[in-house]
Amino acid sequence: MELFYAYQISGPMCRLDAEESAHCVKVLRHRAGDEIDVIDGEGTLLHCRLTDDNPKGAEAQVLTATADWHALPYHLTVGCCPTKNNDRFEWFVEKATELGVDCIVPLIGERSERKVYKTERAKRIALSATKQSLKARIPEIAEPVSVKDFLCHSERSEESLRLIAYCFEDPSVPRIGITEALRGFSGKDVTILIGPEGDFSPEEAALAVANGYQPIHLGPSRLRTETAAVTAVEAVYLHLC
Repeated sequence: MELFYAYQISGPMCRLDAEESAHCVKVLRHRAGDEIDVIDGEGTLLHCRLTDDNPKGAEAQVLTATADWHALPYHLTVGCCPTKNNDRFEWFVEKATELGVDCIVPLIGERSERKVYKTERAKRIALSATKQSLKARIPEIAEPVSVKDFLCHSERSEESLRLIAYCFEDPSVPRIGITEALRGFSGKDVTILIGPEGDFSPEEAALAVANGYQPIHLGPSRLRTETAAVTAVEAVYLHLC
């Protein structure tokens, strides 16, 4: 199944940008009159008929629209510190999108080796992975924010599950496995925090717990940041789908 993304939808018509148009017309050789499938990036699949096969700005008429196409039964936010090697974080963005994530927040922690992160390339990767994995909703790639600002300003709900993967050394702060944390959860909203290569600072971890985050572990293996983040996303996907 071929999917295209329409950046502009107006009534019964949608328009592809230059990159999507070139792929549709030049690479896949679609012509006016062909029927194609388009996503709006917000969860709707549009079955369309191509009316203009301009490779720089193709247009199509919407025939049918399917809301919440291939939507998952939960809303997942992952706050993850970008890695020093940018390729590793981009790999996480791709795989998390394929599995199912609604929002990725690049966190800048006290121990982060990467203090600046630009989101443009990650957004393109997320779009490509959305189409590849047959989804209609493109995950939000938020602008970078410090761990403390994220914790202090994020909304809190009684029906949400908040988890932080952190190596708590204090035995008075018990950790449970992520599968155990998810097993009894019947809500919809899940937020998971993954630290940088040097982990969260004790102050950040304490602030997270004070804001309702449950300390968890991801098993006995020591995982890289991006591996831990994908493991957490996959755990949610397998337990809540």
